[in-house]
Amino acid sequence: MKKRFFIALFSSLLLITVSACGSGSEASNIKLAEVTRSIFYAPQYVAIEKGFFEEEGISIELQTTWGGDKTMTALLSDGADVALVGSETSIYVQAQGSKDKVINFAQLTQTDGTFLVAKEPKPDFEWENLKDSTFLGQRVGGMPQMVGEYVLKQHGIDPHADLNLIQNVDFANIPGAFASGDAEYVQLFEPTASTFEKEGKGHIVASFGKESGHVPYTTFMTKESFMNNSPETIKHFTKAVHKAQNWVQENSAEDIAEVIQPYFKDTEMEMLATSIERYKNQGSFATDPILDKEEWNNLKNIMDEAGELPEDIPYDDLVNTKIAEEVIGN
Repeated sequence: MKKRFFIALFSSLLLITVSACGSGSEASNIKLAEVTRSIFYAPQYVAIEKGFFEEEGISIELQTTWGGDKTMTALLSDGADVALVGSETSIYVQAQGSKDKVINFAQLTQTDGTFLVAKEPKPDFEWENLKDSTFLGQRVGGMPQMVGEYVLKQHGIDPHADLNLIQNVDFANIPGAFASGDAEYVQLFEPTASTFEKEGKGHIVASFGKESGHVPYTTFMTKESFMNNSPETIKHFTKAVHKAQNWVQENSAEDIAEVIQPYFKDTEMEMLATSIERYKNQGSFATDPILDKEEWNNLKNIMDEAGELPEDIPYDDLVNTKIAEEVIGN
């Protein structure tokens, strides 16, 4: 069987004896690990900056762990209490026989967050234009790569047969590699996609988020032991997230940009607003924290299509919507 993305990285961690989380009283300080720093996660930064977590009695210690493997390592080894990362990582961990399940409890984004960027203007772009081109793709086994391949196949393109596909560039180095290299197309998140367009380094020609449908692209998750020991903390955490989701839906991209600007000090306010507006227009920000079964099944279909589904993990095994449903109901 083909080696999976996380096997080597998690094999030693799965031998760790998980210690109890908490000792009679629930934590009010949450160590939160985000998989990357991204405008895609605007509602999370809104929840922090607007004081929604504070209103719920929670202090957030935010760390950016730069990659799904590192994020899950932090969670499994108690370096983080909650992780914001793609739901596929919980499947990878469970397939390796983790004794402490990683439970998805609140969804933040519900579409892919990447855009197809061409080096040259393509005013009449068609997906078939990609055939025989050099395409700078994302890391094998991650959601951007899997969604990218899924969308390409939906348009009759075999990414491994019809493209000169490059997948050996680290996530953080992809924009620079595209700008200085020979690749004709690339998958980029915001604000990099809009920045490249403004600077003439690239041209946005399509959205993978629009093409792939709803998926649990990034969710808040925690170990089952932490959830069992601190249910009220998880409930208040989820309430803060939902407050932020409502606020994002009710306010303009410009207002959101002003709130989250401290997290993107090197990005112009106008560019922040443009990026946020793109995500709002295509419905990337989840309007509530519930990860539903249809989205979970869509995720597994995408992983299976990419040859990266290690095991058919049932929805009820790794998704808990009870807290989110209670939060929305109240």
